[in-house]
Amino acid sequence: MSTTAVPATATTRRTPGTLRYALILGGLSAFAPLSIDMYLPALPRMADDLHSSAPTLQLTLTAFIIGLALGQLIAGPLSDSLGRRRPLLAGLVLYAVASVLCAVSPTAELLIAGRSVQALGAAAGMVIARACVRDLFAGTAMTKFFSMLMLVSGLAPILAPVIGGQVLRLTSWRGVFVVLAVFGAVLLVAAALAMPETLPAERRRPARIGSTLRGYGVLLRDRSFVGYALSAGLMFAGLFAYISASSFVLQDVYGLSPQEYSLVFGANGLGIVIAGQVNGRIVGRVRERTLLTVGLSASAVGGAGVLAAALAGLPLGVLLAPLLVMVSSIGLVMPNASSLALAEHPHNAGAASALLGVMQFVVGGLATPLVSIGGEASAVPMGVVMAAFAVVALLVFATLTRQRTR
Repeated sequence: MSTTAVPATATTRRTPGTLRYALILGGLSAFAPLSIDMYLPALPRMADDLHSSAPTLQLTLTAFIIGLALGQLIAGPLSDSLGRRRPLLAGLVLYAVASVLCAVSPTAELLIAGRSVQALGAAAGMVIARACVRDLFAGTAMTKFFSMLMLVSGLAPILAPVIGGQVLRLTSWRGVFVVLAVFGAVLLVAAALAMPETLPAERRRPARIGSTLRGYGVLLRDRSFVGYALSAGLMFAGLFAYISASSFVLQDVYGLSPQEYSLVFGANGLGIVIAGQVNGRIVGRVRERTLLTVGLSASAVGGAGVLAAALAGLPLGVLLAPLLVMVSSIGLVMPNASSLALAEHPHNAGAASALLGVMQFVVGGLATPLVSIGGEASAVPMGVVMAAFAVVALLVFATLTRQRTR
């Protein structure tokens, strides 16, 4: 990993506000898990209420993932040109308004459209959060901060389904989107009041289509960047296979209630948090590449275990153990993959962050229709997709990335 660092004023001047940055940037990073996980327990009810099928409702997830990818491609370069604050605040406004539109959608088709717009706003928050980290930190400090973000954003998949399940006890699925609108509004106020500009004017790049495309070309020709980003994206695909299918598999096939499903989902989220914090404590003593190798290997083993349990028709408890291993490995993969991918590109961190996110969510979006093809009557389709993407992620990492010394 390169030793290239951002200017000292960008790394030392703001050190006293590290906790504040972690809370705000962690909240921005939590947009995806909150926006996805909170309404998962409601999917079966939504299908009935909107007179739609399960595959159609799963398109609300696909639309959100595609919107995240496109939004990051736009917001990343814009933040390199205009600074981080203005695109961030605009995205937060868009997210809050679109969440309200989702809450009042009368049909599945309009809900899918609303989710696409909601994703554009969420994308700005997520891509700019990663770019801000690159503005503020370098080297091992950047990896440690990404691990700290896992503590904040990692709480989202723990709390989101639990909150979603409790909201469903008080109101309909529409209340979930009202809660998301409030979350967006709170983050908008917090960012406006407490998040300063992290990209000085002298480090900004002109907003021209040609230079933006050339910047993306440079990134795509960087074999190691593509390797780290693509392996993380394939890892995300396995995770999204679990996210999109687990609501139906665990509730319809294994008979869990929405509240029980929320607890299982939350336990897996806790695994992400624990793995992320272990990563933050040992990185520096153990190289990022080594930790990333461990995380991807654990994911492959866990995915294979889920598939084996599903094929053998084993009890739910046996399936949940390898599922926990696979999901928890995200806490090792994401901080290290993000840090290694962004390390060589401090001067176009927004564009690099955008491509990193795009590869995660575009590749991740492929998992949802693949799982849907296999039907909802068994855990086997979920296991097949999870195992396949996890194994391919490990192979891509080993093939495309090259070892670097600090």
